[in-house]
Amino acid sequence: MSMRRRIPVIIGLALVGVLVLFNTTYTVNEHEIAIVSRLGRPAEVVGESGLHVKAPFFIDRVTALDTRLQLIESPLETVLTKDGQQVVAQAFLLWRINPAPEQALDFHSSYGDLAAAEGELETRLQGALRLLGGFEFNQLIGTSSKIGDAEKAILADLQATSTTGVEAVKVGISQLVLPPKTTVAVLRRMSAVQETLGSLEESKGASSADAIKSMAATQADTIRAFTAQWAAEIEAKGAEEAATYYEQMRDEAELAIFLAWLDTLKASLSGSTTFVGDMSRPPFHLLDPNANLSANGIPVPAEAAKP
Repeated sequence: MSMRRRIPVIIGLALVGVLVLFNTTYTVNEHEIAIVSRLGRPAEVVGESGLHVKAPFFIDRVTALDTRLQLIESPLETVLTKDGQQVVAQAFLLWRINPAPEQALDFHSSYGDLAAAEGELETRLQGALRLLGGFEFNQLIGTSSKIGDAEKAILADLQATSTTGVEAVKVGISQLVLPPKTTVAVLRRMSAVQETLGSLEESKGASSADAIKSMAATQADTIRAFTAQWAAEIEAKGAEEAATYYEQMRDEAELAIFLAWLDTLKASLSGSTTFVGDMSRPPFHLLDPNANLSANGIPVPAEAAKP
């Protein structure tokens, strides 16, 4: 056989080999498990990643299932709380396929793929939101809410009712809102509560203000009485000391008058002062070197020196 005739044969054999290789091998990724069905029936679960061999063509079929966490959200659902309030809630669910061989086979038999499982889990999650009805509205909001307990209850319900092969991992409440009518009613009730609280605080404030005013008035009266008594004592002591000074001044009247003149003159000429006046009048006569002297040697005004 010539080389020209061998080339098509070689190409044909190569294509057949590639086709056979393609139909007898499959790859499993690290985040997957593979379900091998033989003649339409599940026969093997392969969890080891890498390249694997299977029977060709229609004998073996391989279905790869993603074992990573999957996320679904429920539709908005109206729930009646324990105290009769309507709330609109929405939740999310993190779930995955259980990688255990028996569990994976049950999942494949029940759903076949992720899309079918998500549809059923979404319906079950929506139904499990009814458990919010076991809580009062005030227990679902605020920093001290029991929303975490509600999420745990929903997760436990899903874990108890989920089909084998599905592993519910986490449930969270993504939205919790009030319907329009309920919102208006709640706002009105909150407004009434705030008004009541405001009135109570106002009454407390008025009572506290009256108490403070009464205390301040009592303290003011005490202070006034104390200061009046203290002033009277100071006045009496001053009068007593002044009487002593008056007696001394009476004995030395001329000296006292002279000292008073000095004080007046000192006060008048303090700072930068230009004096223009009559030095015959007290106390400015003290500046007159020609002023007459009394018997005690104290300068006297000219008028006082006249006979």
